[in-house]
Amino acid sequence: MKAGWEMKKLGEVCEVINGGTPKTGIDEYWDGRYLWITPAEMGKRQSPFVEDTERKITDLGLCNSSARMLPPYSVILSSRAPIGHLVINTEPMATNQGCKGLITGRNLNYKFLYYYCVSIVDLLNSLGTGATFKELSGSKLKEVAIPVPPLPEQQHIVAVLDEAFAAIATARANAERNLKNARALFDSYLNAVFAQRDDGWVERRLGELGTTQTGSTPKTADKSNYGDFISFVKPGDFNEDGSLDYDKDKLSQKGLEQARKVSAGSVLMVCIGTIGKCGFCDFDITTNQQINTLTPFSGIFYKFIYYKMLTHDFQQKVVFHSAQATLPIINKSKWNALTIWLPPKLVEQQRIVEKLDSLREETKRLEAIYRQKLLALDELKRSMLHQAFMGEL
Repeated sequence: MKAGWEMKKLGEVCEVINGGTPKTGIDEYWDGRYLWITPAEMGKRQSPFVEDTERKITDLGLCNSSARMLPPYSVILSSRAPIGHLVINTEPMATNQGCKGLITGRNLNYKFLYYYCVSIVDLLNSLGTGATFKELSGSKLKEVAIPVPPLPEQQHIVAVLDEAFAAIATARANAERNLKNARALFDSYLNAVFAQRDDGWVERRLGELGTTQTGSTPKTADKSNYGDFISFVKPGDFNEDGSLDYDKDKLSQKGLEQARKVSAGSVLMVCIGTIGKCGFCDFDITTNQQINTLTPFSGIFYKFIYYKMLTHDFQQKVVFHSAQATLPIINKSKWNALTIWLPPKLVEQQRIVEKLDSLREETKRLEAIYRQKLLALDELKRSMLHQAFMGEL
């Protein structure tokens, strides 16, 4: 440990306060003047500082529960569901029982404590116990070790981290914006291609373009229906680029007899639940009953149909013709009746698909770059926290 630093327990350098919830069925306990926060609300915060809360409690609510008011600039840690959300209150505030309030003493800077807790979230999670959900007890939290430098050095570390994290936040916002813009560029071009159709394009119903069918699920209780013979695709197996995860589930030859085979070169759309989700298959597959498929006739390129189904115009049609029961659904007859415009010549369809494929590949390349930048920024943040509490800043 660095000279002049001490290793203490959290319980030695701050007071650990449990939260509480007034009875929700008693109106007199709620909508009062005392701020009151929960882990769910903490998880929505973008800034570590919180000056107001979604719900408030009254004097009666405070007196008739185990909730306690925390002084400003306490560190609030969610101790269950999940463990690890962290905020700093700038006004007096109470919490529910899923939080622990940490009130710092004179020799511990509140922001230093906040940053240290951020750096040990994995450790705090590992200390949680429970069957339904893990909870970190106050007694275990008090035993967690914390390095305590002299107060001026704590303040220096906080200043360095504040400046560095502000720069990281700006860089992260730029990367996230660029990631969003890359996706928006592809969507804009895709919609423009199909909005400005050339002379000679014809309008056709899906049912006129090929063979359509709805999938089915062989009896799951009969394990012999499942094996390694043919892929069995469900909505969760659609990748973002329309390709499919062929390896998650497969049917046996017996299972195929109770399913409906979909030929390679078909287009898929989820029509129950997350309706409008699209994909295409390059191999023979089967699907469950949430998915409708179109296997185009000769002279119609399946990926042209796939791209058209991604457009805002077509997706709006799907939603407009759907019904809402337990789950959103568009039945097969209504799906078959949906129309698209397409050039009659296969070569023109292929030319359009080639352009869209090329732009999508470039978009994926840019997205990969920006995702890598986001990962690198997260790693930089972790590294700086580690250095800070090893005395290396």
